[in-house]
Amino acid sequence: MRNWKASSVTPSHDPDPLAFLFDLDGTLVDSVYQHVLAWRAATQAAGIELPVWRIHRQIGMSGGLMLHALWRETGRPVIKEDAERIQRVHAEAFANQAPSLRVLPGAQELLDMLTASRVPFAIATSGRLQNAQHALKLLRLPPGTPVVTRDQVRRAKPDPDLFLAAAEQLRVPIAKCIVVGDSVWDLLAARRASALGVGLLSGGYGRGELERAGAYRTYDDPADLLRHLDECGVRPEPSE
Repeated sequence: MRNWKASSVTPSHDPDPLAFLFDLDGTLVDSVYQHVLAWRAATQAAGIELPVWRIHRQIGMSGGLMLHALWRETGRPVIKEDAERIQRVHAEAFANQAPSLRVLPGAQELLDMLTASRVPFAIATSGRLQNAQHALKLLRLPPGTPVVTRDQVRRAKPDPDLFLAAAEQLRVPIAKCIVVGDSVWDLLAARRASALGVGLLSGGYGRGELERAGAYRTYDDPADLLRHLDECGVRPEPSE
């Protein structure tokens, strides 16, 4: 059994720790397509018909920005009453699908490894707490793990606010953080925050898309990332 540690912790000239900032949906929990179906139900309830693939392309944005993007596709103006109704129906439809959510392969093991290695991490999601709670309760998070949701920041992804707030709660400079996400919106936000971005294919975006958005490495899923932690600066050392 090997012990793991963050390589950036040990050098005397660099006392600041390495930290990870994780997206939630599609990164740690297999919930992207449940969100897609929930948004489809919500938009159909408002009389808006859109192909499912177009909805998927916007997953990872904040709900407000997503509605603007979807309405841009239809040419229909934004109406406050419709927006509120869509958000409400989406939350209800997603809650109905919560029993089908699953932790992605390797996600819990990855978090456990970081915890055991004393590598700090936080979760930063564009979802509001009402929706995020369904995925969060599937994870065994150490007490005190920072969780930043859309409710806590002025703007969500692709703006950098979520990741900046998460880094601040960890008390780690954002330049020392690695953002792990599954969408181009995660990686654009990471780039704007001046953090290093790692992409996962588990949310449905392609490798090339994630790399063009700023990912310096891409992996299949959390299990694949766990196998390659040394590429992110967390290196195995032989047990004593």
